[in-house]
Parts: sequence; structure tokens; C-alpha cells
Amino acid sequence: MKYMLLIYGNHQAWDAMSSEGFGRLMTAHTVLQEELTASGELVDTNELSVEQARTVRTTDGTLVVTDGPFSESKEIFAGYYLIDCRDLDRATEIAGRLVESEFAPIEVRRVGGD
Repeated sequence: MKYMLLIYGNHQAWDAMSSEGFGRLMTAHTVLQEELTASGELVDTNELSVEQARTVRTTDGTLVVTDGPFSESKEIFAGYYLIDCRDLDRATEIAGRLVESEFAPIEVRRVGGD
């Protein structure tokens, strides 16, 4: 089954992270990506830029466009992993290995409606 691991974060936590902490985060992602590639579970992963981001809504037939990845929360959607693994428990285990889970939520969602 495919699962999307949605990585959230916030600028305050990222700004407070030292270069050592950021290096640890990137190393952890590299190790996890290598392991998931070797096991055949990694489908895709990427970070998402806040540059040239927009929020689009249609209100009363009028397109309303706001610059930036603004939502109703302090967290922003920062990246994702798309994985193909045996079940929700395995997807949850993988999500718990993401360093971001120490300071921000990781949402696990099954892809598709089967």
C-alpha cells in the first residue's frame, strides 16, 4: 500500500536549528532514503519551497490568489515521502524516524481509497 508522509514544520524551529542540527537532519534523511530505496519502499520524496508559492481559493465565483503558503496554522507543509510499504504500522514506523517528528507533526495518509 502507498502512504504519503506529510512533513510539517515552522520557521521558528528551523531558524533556531544550529548548523550542526541541520546537518544531522540532512544526514538522517539521506540514510533513510538509502534504506527505503534498498528495500523498494521509497516511491518519491522532496522538499517543498515556500518561494513562488500561492494559495488559491474561489469565493463566490471569484478567484482569490494569495502569495505564500499561508494556512490557518503556524506549521507549513515542508516536504513529503511517498512510500509503498506493507501496512499503516510500517508507514508510522518510517514517519517516526524523520527528525522533524521531534519538533513538528508528520501526517501519515494512505494514498487512494481502496
